[in-house]
Amino acid sequence: MKTTAIITAGGSGKRMGGSKQFLALLGKPMLEWTIDAFKKCDAINEIILVVASENVEKAKSYGFKVAEGGAERTDSVRNGLALVSPDTDIVLIHDGARPLVTDKIIRSAIEGTKETGACIVGVQVKDTVKKVDSREWIVEETLDRDTLWQVQTPQAFRYDIIKKAYDNAKGNATDDSKLVEDLGIKVKMVMGSYENIKVTTSEDLIIAEEILRKRKLVS
Repeated sequence: MKTTAIITAGGSGKRMGGSKQFLALLGKPMLEWTIDAFKKCDAINEIILVVASENVEKAKSYGFKVAEGGAERTDSVRNGLALVSPDTDIVLIHDGARPLVTDKIIRSAIEGTKETGACIVGVQVKDTVKKVDSREWIVEETLDRDTLWQVQTPQAFRYDIIKKAYDNAKGNATDDSKLVEDLGIKVKMVMGSYENIKVTTSEDLIIAEEILRKRKLVS
């Protein structure tokens, strides 16, 4: 089955002072770590990068198809989907700011999609989670953490399903699977990794570097 990976890297990175996907992570741009994970996975046949307009030329140097990011994340993913080869069977959508994704996670998402048509990766919540009133910050309910998962990427879908989901999308969505759920399609959850963090702050960058150092020592 032909599988395409869309890597979204169009965020402004305001909390980190610029395009965080190109910040150095152990001397290499973070986006390159992310790309490398998908390049090394022989289950991936095509890679599409979605970047901010000012980074399009830089991104083209990696040798893959490049789409320009839109005003919202939904617009960016839609632009990436427009470049997907028509003979694609499965599409993975991944945050460029998750450079610690592994071959195992990528393959798990693909295998889950072969079974159900829609599969996301995540990790079970470790802490107690409470629902609070948004105005007075009073606890309304303690949620059962056994049923709560933190969603990560990649999120994987049959091409026809994710295309239809974005064709029907209204407004902006921060989560691709929510658009698929809106179609009435069930989404499978598979285990990701607590190391598969999204780098959004300078503290996350430090953590990511330490994880990469540890992996280098192991390998």
